[in-house]
Amino acid sequence: MSVALEKQESSSDQRSRRSGGREARRAMRAAPLADDIRPVRAGLEGGSYGPLSQNDQERIHEAVLTLLETVGFANAIPSCIEALTRVGATYGDDGRIRLPRALVLDTIKKAARNFTLYGQDPKHDMLIQGKRVHYGTAGAAVHLVDVEKREYRESLLQDLYDAARLVDGLDNIHFFQRTMVPRDIPDPLDMDFNTLYACVTGTSKHVGTSFTVRENVKPALEMLYAIAGGEENFRARPFVSNSNCFVVPPMKFAEDACGVLEACVEGGIPILLLSAGQAGATAPAAIAGAVVQAVAEVLMGLVYVNAIKPGHPAIFGTWPFVSDLRTGAMSGGSAEQAVLTAACAQMAQYYDLPGGSAAGMSDSKLPDIQAGYEKGITNVMAGLSGLNLVYESAGMHASLLGFCLESLIIDNDMLGHCLRCVRGIEVTDDALSIDTIADVCLKGPGHYLGNDQTLKLMQTEYFYPAVGDRFSPKEWNEKGRPDILSRAIAEKKRVLAERFPRHVSRLLDDKLRARFGEMIKLPRSKMGG
Repeated sequence: MSVALEKQESSSDQRSRRSGGREARRAMRAAPLADDIRPVRAGLEGGSYGPLSQNDQERIHEAVLTLLETVGFANAIPSCIEALTRVGATYGDDGRIRLPRALVLDTIKKAARNFTLYGQDPKHDMLIQGKRVHYGTAGAAVHLVDVEKREYRESLLQDLYDAARLVDGLDNIHFFQRTMVPRDIPDPLDMDFNTLYACVTGTSKHVGTSFTVRENVKPALEMLYAIAGGEENFRARPFVSNSNCFVVPPMKFAEDACGVLEACVEGGIPILLLSAGQAGATAPAAIAGAVVQAVAEVLMGLVYVNAIKPGHPAIFGTWPFVSDLRTGAMSGGSAEQAVLTAACAQMAQYYDLPGGSAAGMSDSKLPDIQAGYEKGITNVMAGLSGLNLVYESAGMHASLLGFCLESLIIDNDMLGHCLRCVRGIEVTDDALSIDTIADVCLKGPGHYLGNDQTLKLMQTEYFYPAVGDRFSPKEWNEKGRPDILSRAIAEKKRVLAERFPRHVSRLLDDKLRARFGEMIKLPRSKMGG
């Protein structure tokens, strides 16, 4: 046989093997994966990154205890004063509540930890424990970003429902906290009620919401109990948590929010204890100082909740934001925000408390390159730090002023990349691949394209974006040169035309509409009929 013929046959064999590998890979892609072996999933363990040393954490802790004991909080409502002084806090002549160190440490020791935030569908339950990472939405944007017109308009109730049903089908967004304020509903009670209605009917994932005043909690609880099939069922599996800004930084209680907190604790709703000072404005410009104040404020809330109901589930919600010190404007996409959020995650872990903080709050007004790098950097650092609940991680623009439905779809891809980074590299005997390398080099074709290990790991070890572009230039040109935004627009339109969740049945919704009447503002016709 001639050398040329041997080379031709060798080349033919290699093409055949590669073709066989491609066919096998296509077959593997078609096979669905069990949730526990997917390459990225909710609850992956982070913790490989931390900006604070152990000594740094100890010093922050000591500073926090000093502040709570000597500075304390102003503007407590009477029921708050009664609850806190009953467990050992002091109420000074200057009108400030102060916490002895022993009370703070005892509360931390006894506080709820390792609990579950439930979805209406149990497949969305989230165990909040250790350094398990979950990404979700949040916010109170007052605008929807219309990317096709490149403009902002006021956000509507329909937009909030649409965001919820998009998130319902996005695997890498694990929970849905209210993203927008429905500006078409001016009445605070109607707004609170319909915000919650749109969220819980739009997704079966865990929902976070807020309330303006204490009185608005009661009708919401009535609706939640009905959806759960009774009060006892809801208390056993509360699928809604209350995002509660009980503090006005620096170190003052928010009176209306305190009333809401008490009503939610009494009603069985878990609490996100939210401190949202802005470094350089309502919190110290020093990043360490911003962490100290946020931790002190949230620990005051933790003592408050446990004074009302010991062991009630509460999330350590340190959310200090960053200012651009040249203008005083919020800078949610900054590098400083990234390290600040990671430091807050470390402090939650220091106390072994379930932690939630914010990342992904791009300053860019549109889903562009700036939004991509700001969201990617802040979200991956939050995940690598082991933050349990990463709020604001998808869809947000303009430092929380604008929300974009197309960005939910793009950010779902981005969060998949973040989760793959959180997962890291598993080093096992099989993964070291000695036998595989030897087989390919000594006996095989000299490549791994159709290798059994490659086919075995292609779905479980590797993440593949849904709308991200991995075409060759030739394929990209043949497909009409699409960009990620055009693909996201098309996917948004497809999903919103087809996906109308029915976890809240038509029969149950009929009962809710009969009970609450015109208070429910979302027309059935806008919910798929």
